Amino acid sequence: MVDPGGARVAAEEDYLFVYGTLRKAGSPQALALLSQYCDYHAEAWVQGRLYEVAGYPGLVDSACPSDRVLGELYHVGGRLSVLAALDDYEECSDHFPQPHEYIRCRRPVSLIDGAVVQAWIYLYNRDVGELLSIPSGDYTAFLASSGDL
Repeated sequence: MVDPGGARVAAEEDYLFVYGTLRKAGSPQALALLSQYCDYHAEAWVQGRLYEVAGYPGLVDSACPSDRVLGELYHVGGRLSVLAALDDYEECSDHFPQPHEYIRCRRPVSLIDGAVVQAWIYLYNRDVGELLSIPSGDYTAFLASSGDL
């Protein structure tokens, strides 16, 4: 959505899907931002593959329907400044050198009840060849099983 001045503004239906350090069990800094400015909507999943990067996860697209990454869906509403702050957190804003480690884009996200919404998501933007795959697609469970949570 573009405002009359030409700047992109968040639409009222804007959602954000989080799957790692932005989840409730993740970074207190990011959770504070999400809790203050976004409304938790539901548990959800997205088609993709999850990897352990370096104490944080990376999600990449997958063509395989059985590849699912679990996470949480937040309603962003018209609060575009939240997305800008999260871009800084993910180091994918204009303040950081290219190529960025993550890119923010829209993907279909499925809710547990079967509904599907388009949501912003941070995709890992580097090679995953040497990274540890997380087949469960659940980063919180991965951390708990490794004793890091």
